[in-house]
Amino acid sequence: MINADWGPVVVAVALFIVLSPGLMFQLPSRIRVIEFGNMCTSGIAILVHAVIYFCIFTILIMAIGVHIHVN
Repeated sequence: MINADWGPVVVAVALFIVLSPGLMFQLPSRIRVIEFGNMCTSGIAILVHAVIYFCIFTILIMAIGVHIHVN
């Protein structure tokens, strides 16, 4: 059986859910700088959230080294 590293998968799924624009917060929003739970989005908000996602994912996987091994 292959010993797979599930750390990056779990981190990616969790960050995707948490950082979906409009779900928990949206940065920038249409009216203010940050809005919480508005369930609306824009192109710039998607870009900002993608950059934040990439930065946090890279820090967690590369710098901290999150690993989950299931045997």
